[in-house]
Amino acid sequence: MGLFRRRRRPDGGTASGDRGATRADLDHLEQFVRSRTGVEAFIEPRTTVTETTVMLIAFDGEWTRRRVDSPEGARRFAHRLGIPIYDVRLVGYPQRMRDFNERRKRRPERY
Repeated sequence: MGLFRRRRRPDGGTASGDRGATRADLDHLEQFVRSRTGVEAFIEPRTTVTETTVMLIAFDGEWTRRRVDSPEGARRFAHRLGIPIYDVRLVGYPQRMRDFNERRKRRPERY
């Protein structure tokens, strides 16, 4: 019956958000790295809902996330920009990111 199948788009792709990284994604990540200090990259694995993503976290916990083509692509990106990169499944997220999120919840008008 196919109740849980993904619907196909007319162009042959699936209806879910299964796109890879775009130039805009990579530009955003690069701008984040260049405009903040102490940035580290964390590779997030592909799930049934999203493709592989990379989360960049600055020294103060500010973060951003975008899709990447693959874990290898994320590593190449990080090495090209000279930032450390970790597998989030192995090391988890840093406490400074959770602290940043908590501060943002308490004072949303500042961010």
